[in-house]
Amino acid sequence: TLNVIYILVEVFYGLKINSMALLADAGHNFSDVLGLLLAWGAAYLAKTATTEKRTYGFRKSTILAALFNAILLMIAVGAITIEAVRKFISPEPVQGQIMMIVAGIGVVINALTAILFMKGRERDLNIKGAFLHMAADAGVSLGVVLAGFIIYSTGWLWVDPAISLVIVLVITIGTWGLLRDSFHLSIDAVPDGINLKEVGSYLKSINGVIEVHDLHIWAMSTTETALTAHLVIPGETKDDYFLKKICGELHTRFGIEHSTIQIEKSAQS
Repeated sequence: TLNVIYILVEVFYGLKINSMALLADAGHNFSDVLGLLLAWGAAYLAKTATTEKRTYGFRKSTILAALFNAILLMIAVGAITIEAVRKFISPEPVQGQIMMIVAGIGVVINALTAILFMKGRERDLNIKGAFLHMAADAGVSLGVVLAGFIIYSTGWLWVDPAISLVIVLVITIGTWGLLRDSFHLSIDAVPDGINLKEVGSYLKSINGVIEVHDLHIWAMSTTETALTAHLVIPGETKDDYFLKKICGELHTRFGIEHSTIQIEKSAQS
C-alpha cells in the first residue's frame, strides 16, 4: 500500500517538474509492486493442498515468481535506459529541489519495505526476489536524491539521465544473480549450496553400498529440495530403519527434505 501511494506521488511530481528520473523510478516501483504481489501469491499457492493432477501442489510457483520478478526488473531496466538516452539527446529543465524531496520519501519507504524481507531472504529465493526489488528501489530513490541535489546546485540537466544510467547498471548487476538462480531452479538444476558430488560420495560411503546411480537433486520450491537415488547393495536385505537413517542424514548434512531411495541387488536390476 505504501509503495502504491508513493508511485502515484512520483508520477504526479515527475510529470509536473518534467523529471525523467522520478518517472523512471515510478515505473521501476510499479514493476516492484507487481513483483511483491507475485511473491505473495506464490507463497500462498505453495501452501495449498496437493491434488491428483498436481501431486506437488503449487510449490514450484515460488520459483516461477522469482523468475518473473527478475524478468520484470530487466524490463524496467530497459525502459529506464531508453528514456535516459532520450534525455541525453534532448535535455529538459528539471526542478532539483522537488526531486530531492519526493525521492527522499522514496528512500525511506523502500528501505522500510526491504527490511521486512531481510530475515527470510537467505533461505527463500522468492523472498530474496522481493527483497532485491525493494532494496533496488531504495538505491534508485537515493540516486534520484543525489541527481536532484546536483541539478539544484549546478543546473547541470544531463545529471538527471546520467544518474538513471548508473542506477540501471546497479540494478542489472543485482538482478542477474536472481535471474540465473531462478532459471536454474525452474529447469530442475541442483540448487545452490548443494554439491552433487558430495551427496554422491556420502551415499557411496554407506556400509554395503557398492554403487550409486540415477542420482537426481532438484528444487520443489524455493525452500524445499528433493532427491532420488538408486543404491546397489548386493546380498543384503535392508529394513525401513536403514532408509529412514539415510533420509535423516541427507536432511541434516545437505538440507534435502524429500528423499526417495531405491535399493537394488545389482546395477542391472
